[in-house]
Amino acid sequence: MPAKLSVNLNAIALLRNRRDLPWPSVTALGRIALEAGAHGLTVHPRPDQRHVRFADLPEIRALIDDSFPQAEFNIEGYPTGDFLALVEATEPEQVTLVPDDPEQPTSDHGWDFVANRDMLKAIVARLKKTGARISLFCDPDAAPEQIEAAKATGADRIELYTGPYGGCYEDTKKAAEQVEFLGRTADAAHGSGLGVNAGHDLTVDNLPALVSRIPFLAEVSIGHGLTADALEYGMGGAVKRFLGALGR
Repeated sequence: MPAKLSVNLNAIALLRNRRDLPWPSVTALGRIALEAGAHGLTVHPRPDQRHVRFADLPEIRALIDDSFPQAEFNIEGYPTGDFLALVEATEPEQVTLVPDDPEQPTSDHGWDFVANRDMLKAIVARLKKTGARISLFCDPDAAPEQIEAAKATGADRIELYTGPYGGCYEDTKKAAEQVEFLGRTADAAHGSGLGVNAGHDLTVDNLPALVSRIPFLAEVSIGHGLTADALEYGMGGAVKRFLGALGR
C-alpha cells in the first residue's frame, strides 16, 4: 500500500500572516487538498503562532469532522504543557512530537531517544489517553540503540527527518547515500514494530526513490514543496502530482 499524503498547512498560514487579513484561507486550501485526494492535514502550532494560529485548530478539526471524516488531523510540536493541552482539546488522529526549540525556524533534527526516553514515555502515555496515534521525529541515521529507546517510549511510529535528503537536490550521489541512511533507520524501526512516517523538504522529484527504498512507508507530511508547487499547479493539481509521486 503506497504511503498516504498529509498536507502541512504551515506555509500557507505563514503567507496569510504577512498581512492582517484572512487570506489565503488555511481551511479553504485544506479543503481543496482533501478534495484532491490528500489523506490528511498537518499543522505545527508554534508558541509564537508565526505559522498556524491556535484559532486555526478548531476550524481544521471541524472541516475534517464535517466534510472529510475519513481524513486525519496530525498536530506536530514540542511537548510543552500548553501544547499538550492544545492537543487534548483538539483530539487529532495523530500527534507528532518534535524536539524543536520554540525559536527554531523549522524542525532540523530528531530526538535523542536514549536521553529523553523517560520524559517521552510519560508524554506518550498521557497523549494516548486521547486515542491519538503517537509519532516521534527521528534522525535519518539513528543508531540501533536509539530505535530501541524510541520503541520503549510506547510510541506507535517514528517520522524520519528527511531534510538532509531534500538538501541533495543537485547531487545524485549524496541523495542516494541519504536514501540509504533513511532506509536503514526505517528497516530498524519497522523490524521493532514501529510504523514509519517521513517529512521535510520532500518533492515530486525525490519522493519516488524514497518510497522505493522504504516500501512500507506509512505516511509523508509535506508542506513547503507542495505549497511551492501549488503556486504553479494550484493546490488540487499539486496534491495530485504528489500522490502520483507516491505511486497512487
